Amino acid sequence: MRLILMTGKGGVGKTSVAAATGLRCAELGYKTLVLSTDPAHSLADSFDMELGHDSRLVKPNLWGAELDALRELEGNWGAVKRYITQVLRAQGLDGVQAEELAILPGMDEIFGLVRMKRHYDEGEFDVLIIDSAPTGTALRLLSLPEVGGWYMRKFYKPLQGISAALRPLVEPIFRPIAGFSLPDKEVMDAPYEFYEQIEALEKILTDNTVTSVRLVTNPEKMVIKESLRAHAYLSLYNVATDLIVANRIIPEEVTDPFFKRWKESQEQYRQEIHENFRPLPVKEVPLYSEEMCGLPALERLKETLYKDEDPSQIYYKENTIRIVQDNNQYVLELYLPGIAKDQIQLSKTGDELNVRIGNHRRNMVLPQALAALQPSGAKMEDDYLKIKFA
Repeated sequence: MRLILMTGKGGVGKTSVAAATGLRCAELGYKTLVLSTDPAHSLADSFDMELGHDSRLVKPNLWGAELDALRELEGNWGAVKRYITQVLRAQGLDGVQAEELAILPGMDEIFGLVRMKRHYDEGEFDVLIIDSAPTGTALRLLSLPEVGGWYMRKFYKPLQGISAALRPLVEPIFRPIAGFSLPDKEVMDAPYEFYEQIEALEKILTDNTVTSVRLVTNPEKMVIKESLRAHAYLSLYNVATDLIVANRIIPEEVTDPFFKRWKESQEQYRQEIHENFRPLPVKEVPLYSEEMCGLPALERLKETLYKDEDPSQIYYKENTIRIVQDNNQYVLELYLPGIAKDQIQLSKTGDELNVRIGNHRRNMVLPQALAALQPSGAKMEDDYLKIKFA
């Protein structure tokens, strides 16, 4: 299965790009599912048809679905939800409040990951396209296997054994006092089983022969900075980005004076997108005169994006950014093929690393782990500029 995640700052048009990509993959004969895991679903509006939690046929070879977090929660976390509800009711909350608060913040995005893993295991589709949550939410989820693994192995697993041994002894005393029971084996097993699914998914997300992220951006300062930050964080978790889509570029034929300054600023930001993400390929999409709603509009977007191309291909195979730890130091590795070290100038301002190569400048927004540190040395090795931070 080929797995493609579309993400970007909210409102940049990633849902339209995801839907158009699905259309082209289906046209080429791939069984394709476009799945929205964004809590603010808009995939149904993009296809201009009703969609739900279960996959629905949009046209031959193309299915669409919008994740229903409540249904996914019940299927994967039902025992835990019921136990949390029981505890909250014992504290005096009424039924509706207890039910609502039993759904912990962020659970919808987490269960989006679980559903991705399920589709991958079932192998029903050739291509799975994820219309992901906006970058900030999506990227935090990438840390779950790494962070959660430590707690699960060092803390939760021993606690699970202790709880099972003590429950028969403590329950007769505990329940009359607290008003609710201690968690049973089903409740205690659920988080660890859930963690195992997320850990297995991490191997899929970091396999760049299977999974690619495509960043959708607009030629605007704030959006570009968000996209650069997203690219850095994706690299931090070893998730490959293979394509940038620069969306909503005002066409040349628009000559109304009202758009003059917009076009001038867009020209500058278009150049920044190409320079700052080099050598990743960039596809440019114009600002259309109509909304990208319905199949006819998406067909037009599909033609602009791909023409005769196969969107399931891997557009770029190198990780353009790598962040590794070496002897308690962080090393940032930038892929700069064919560039000699004496052509490169480095400087750091706030959380941005500025890389100047001749007349070209690349601004990279650093992850928090590096933003507080200063560059302490750099060298070129195997087409990567390796920068140490201390």
